[in-house]
Amino acid sequence: MKRRNFIKNMSLASVAAPVVVNNIQFKGIAKKLFTYSKMAESRVLVIIRLNGGNDGLNSVIPIDQYDNLMIQRPNIIIPEAQILPVTDTIGFHPVMTGMKNMFDSGKLGIIQDVGYPEQNRSHFRSMDIWTSGSLEIEETRGWLGRNFDMHYENFPSAYPNTDYPHPFAISMGYETSTTCQGLMGNFSHAVANPTQPMNVNGNSAVNDGTYFGDHMQYITTIINQTNAYGTAINNAANGGSSLSTLYDANNPIAVQLRNVAKMISGGLQSKVYILNINGFDTHDNQVTSESSTTTGMHANLMKTLSDAIYAFQDDLQLLGLENRVAGMTFSEFGRQVASNYSLGTDHGDAAPMFLFGTCVSGSVIGNNPTIGDQIVNQAGIPIQYDFRDIYASILKDWFLVDPEEIQTLFEHDVNFVEVLAGCGLSVEEKEFQKDGILIYPNPCVSNATVRFVAQNERVHIEIYDLNGRSVAVVTDQLFDQGTHNVTCDLHDLKAGRYQVRVVKQSGILTKALVKI
Repeated sequence: MKRRNFIKNMSLASVAAPVVVNNIQFKGIAKKLFTYSKMAESRVLVIIRLNGGNDGLNSVIPIDQYDNLMIQRPNIIIPEAQILPVTDTIGFHPVMTGMKNMFDSGKLGIIQDVGYPEQNRSHFRSMDIWTSGSLEIEETRGWLGRNFDMHYENFPSAYPNTDYPHPFAISMGYETSTTCQGLMGNFSHAVANPTQPMNVNGNSAVNDGTYFGDHMQYITTIINQTNAYGTAINNAANGGSSLSTLYDANNPIAVQLRNVAKMISGGLQSKVYILNINGFDTHDNQVTSESSTTTGMHANLMKTLSDAIYAFQDDLQLLGLENRVAGMTFSEFGRQVASNYSLGTDHGDAAPMFLFGTCVSGSVIGNNPTIGDQIVNQAGIPIQYDFRDIYASILKDWFLVDPEEIQTLFEHDVNFVEVLAGCGLSVEEKEFQKDGILIYPNPCVSNATVRFVAQNERVHIEIYDLNGRSVAVVTDQLFDQGTHNVTCDLHDLKAGRYQVRVVKQSGILTKALVKI
């Protein structure tokens, strides 16, 4: 029996099944995220999954075809006068005021009619397709998990380490995301409340040379990794900050996004955060009544999403993190064009995706769907964009992954779409190449990361105030040849200007740092 199968059969946990501690689940961590430009290492992607199948036609409303929408869904359609105008041909549900403000300020993008060929309308199968990024039923890995596995077949050994001290992905809540499922385990950690202390108790196993001893030692290694990553998550969340006053404490997604902001600002180097909103399977009671179609189940869900994203974006701006974070939403399918007799909609095909952040490329990608004047039984919205092309484009535009490498992750011929190209890093790349040192975020709130190149040498990093007095020693140790990232805990320092000095045999580097 292979170790992978052994672990799956253990009662404690498996690499692919989470360990649960203090409302936190953990899974194995990979050695590396992507083979991309070093400057993309500070970028973060937030994924929000709309579980159940979002009704795109009542979210992004094609107002240029309102007359035919009235024919198709007279009992749930939003009154035309109450639709929030976005463009001349598109409007939002009236509860989406936050996302409307983001669109107007260039921080929200829309991709029309995203799906895949021969749409499967089963929740389970379609979500498998979306999270795996593959139409092949045999594919059990996620689209991000495959990218991890491409480079690190020996996962999850030897982590955390100096270069990769933090988990690569975080799943907010109680379940890890299959998006990050790899061959030998899941690369994400499920975290319900990152501010709470966390620790997995376990006895150190001694490998007595037997089959069982070998695998018990392996489990001990996983527990040790779990505790190390748990400490990193906890320290980042408690050391980070949230400055926006727009978060609603009764909005569960807003609470989770606020924790995400704390972890990012606290210096956690995780690249992906995944969140879930349940309840979008609106077969009935999507609206309150035929005379009150602006309220109801779907209105509540869209308000929850819109308000939370708006508060999060406001927080990122106040924290000086806007250019580092991008986000996206997806749902396993859209709804049918025509409504049903239960004030709802049934499983459909394509639906819009939202992108958010200062780096979104373009306002609206694609055309409005064509709505006919005749009701066709069970008709859905046909696709304009294959969701796998959107995934591939995010890898290319945001994480700067090589297009040839991206193609190997998907079974179809990828067509790249410019989705997240608004925040080039050319200035920072030139700065790093010129100075040999980079500090980000800068200004920072409580934690910052120092990036430098070492040549198999001892490196001493120290922080000084403007009077030349030492206020903190960050590290003093040997570093292998290559580029390294070291987190500076600035929680105890007062707001102000400082100098970070990196002393090594190959040279001395100095960089200004501002704490706000």
